[in-house]
Amino acid sequence: MLTPLQDSKIAIIGLGYVGLPLAVAFAEKFKTVGYDIDPKRVDELQKGTDRTLEVEDELLQSVLVTNSIVLEEKGKGLLVTDAVSAISNCNIFVVTVPTPTDRHNRPVLTPMIKASETIGKLLKKGDVVIYESTVYPGVTEEEMVPVLEKFSGLKYNEDFFCGYSPERINPGDKEHTVTKILKVTSGSTPEVAEYVDQLYKSVITAGTHLASSIKVAEAAKVIENSQRDINIAFVNELSKIFNLLGIDTHEVLAAAGTKWNFLPFKPGLVGGHCIGVDPYYLAQKAQEVGYHPEIILAGRRLNDSMGRHVATELIKHMMRKDLKVIDSKVLILGITFKENCPDIRNTRVIDIYHELKSFDMDVDVYDPWASPEEVMHEYGISILNGGNPLDISQYSGIVLAVSHDKFKGMQIQKSDSCVVFDVKGFLPKEAVDARL
Repeated sequence: MLTPLQDSKIAIIGLGYVGLPLAVAFAEKFKTVGYDIDPKRVDELQKGTDRTLEVEDELLQSVLVTNSIVLEEKGKGLLVTDAVSAISNCNIFVVTVPTPTDRHNRPVLTPMIKASETIGKLLKKGDVVIYESTVYPGVTEEEMVPVLEKFSGLKYNEDFFCGYSPERINPGDKEHTVTKILKVTSGSTPEVAEYVDQLYKSVITAGTHLASSIKVAEAAKVIENSQRDINIAFVNELSKIFNLLGIDTHEVLAAAGTKWNFLPFKPGLVGGHCIGVDPYYLAQKAQEVGYHPEIILAGRRLNDSMGRHVATELIKHMMRKDLKVIDSKVLILGITFKENCPDIRNTRVIDIYHELKSFDMDVDVYDPWASPEEVMHEYGISILNGGNPLDISQYSGIVLAVSHDKFKGMQIQKSDSCVVFDVKGFLPKEAVDARL
């Protein structure tokens, strides 16, 4: 027997870029417990601050409650905790943990498995487990359900149920926030599917799309970003071709874009938590069933080559100006995977850095959005982020890698002693030596 929605208590497992905004949205209507294994993350959220900047501190503080007693009395709100016991009496568990790839680009399901083990130990009859983490078709029912059954001793679709509703968070986007993006939902039985759909419909103002099965919802998620990855790979390949032909890619795209059905993709680095990862999840499943995905993997290879391409082009232009390469000082502007947000996950700017370092160049990275501690932990490099005024006159090469608004005021200009490469088409054309 499913718990009536109005009486539900929701546990959000994982309070990162996906989990926290969702937890806050649910907390405005439901008793919600946000659980994370990182005590530092929990502590900062309990103090009402979100370092990912996905939730405004004022909004976070408006839904926070201090303990489970207050949560029960109010009948809604958000309790943030790293104590498993705090989610033991929840009836809906929403899993929003990361799903990365390893260094061989193979899917890593460990965070989901660990979360499922934790939930399995707490499952009661009538509970519903909903996964939001990006996966390939079949992961929920073929990989996670056996874990839930093993650790709970309960029977799937008799004692407990599952749903899948893929996350659609766009980091740094203050317009398309979680409640304003249409949500795909699904459930393990028709009744549960409707239950999950109504749950999300209660907080997602943009509405929902109820998929026919969990596998359909899982597949929809991976192809959303695979499609975008392939389209960007196409324009990246065009940029390489047009560079050899001496044609400006952005001018070509602007001209082609005058046709009503031309898709407005631009060349660039493809990183982040979704576009640079999701295609590998789909490719993995395709290979398991005996199909080698050619277009998907070709797009991945091309997009993953762009960092090295940018570095090589910068060096070519330096040599044309008779500038020393070895021991020269080069500045990379931006390390986050996209503009105007602090998210450094799977950033491909790091590929530019490593390629330039392989030529024994002295490379500085400046990013006022990124946390130096996180960059050091994730990539093992030190960055500048605004402590002292930046003297750009000391550099023989500048790579504009991320189009942060904060870079608009910088006086960046090519010269006989400095090459400027604009990855994003962000700077005036006359100020740069080259751009994608």
